[in-house]
Amino acid sequence: MAATPPGSNLDQRARQLLRTLIARHIRDGEPVGSQTLARHAGLDVSAATIRNILADLEEQGLLSAPHTSAGRIPTAQGYRVFVDSLLQVQPLPTLELARLRGELSAGGGTQSLLGSASELVSAMTHFVGVVSVPRREQFAFRHIDFVPLDGQRVMAILVFADHDVQNRIIQTRRPFEASELERVANYLNANFAGRPVADIRATLVRELQAARDEMEALLSQTVELAEQALAPADSDDMVLAGQTRLIGVQDLSDLDRLRELFEAFARKREILQLLERTIHAPGVRIFIGEETGLAPLEGVSVVTAPYAAGGKVLGVLGVIGPTRMAYDRVIPVVQATADLLGAALNPDLPAP
Repeated sequence: MAATPPGSNLDQRARQLLRTLIARHIRDGEPVGSQTLARHAGLDVSAATIRNILADLEEQGLLSAPHTSAGRIPTAQGYRVFVDSLLQVQPLPTLELARLRGELSAGGGTQSLLGSASELVSAMTHFVGVVSVPRREQFAFRHIDFVPLDGQRVMAILVFADHDVQNRIIQTRRPFEASELERVANYLNANFAGRPVADIRATLVRELQAARDEMEALLSQTVELAEQALAPADSDDMVLAGQTRLIGVQDLSDLDRLRELFEAFARKREILQLLERTIHAPGVRIFIGEETGLAPLEGVSVVTAPYAAGGKVLGVLGVIGPTRMAYDRVIPVVQATADLLGAALNPDLPAP
């Protein structure tokens, strides 16, 4: 038998008190008492009734009472109920949407766009912005050139359809003449420009197996060079911005927990795994505290949304901040930035 979702049995008064308490706590950062709720919840009930309802909410695990205060603060489970059923999210204001659209215009290259998106969501939410980097083999390449270096080393210069330019040093089994490299580059540019690099590698292998006579030498050289030049590059899988904004956050004042969090930022591995878990989930996903399943992130919330171009999901953008964050503010920022980032990476489509 399925467990009852937390908060599903709350009546209207309890829901209103919980919504008001969490909103006040997010705004002020202090425990909220019954007298404050009596003034701001908009309910025609006595302070005693409010105290009884708060006691019930605490018993259900949605609130906790710090020892030093008569007021209460939300638990991670309370935030979950708030986000799932009590939060009212409005679209991003027109001026802020215009700012995002201006900053995330197409033409600057993928790495530049990812860096801008991470910086923007960090600046607009005052927390950490994070974007997972698309795998380069998902992009079509536009042009390739090979430059002979010393000995058996060749530099491949790749220009991708998203304006990104990469230089890769590859080691060959034998030295190549400049004329041989030019032939291989001409062959790749004439036959494969506009196709994703993963498709190119697979096609070359198939064609080599079927090739005969004079084409075999050219294809053999092409496969040797293209296998390395078009292989997935060793690069950062994630772009982070604004980590230092967490240092002054009241709710993250525990130095040991903050150190663990910054170590996780440096490793990137756990955060990237979390982002990859959400890559095929449509819309905004919210992880509160322990819901991430990652010990360094137990004291924070993560708000994510996938970004896509040409109908293909390329990565995930998100914000990492304290559980006491203004979700109604952060959620539309993350959603709008993900939508505009996808549009900028696919300039043939109209911007949202």
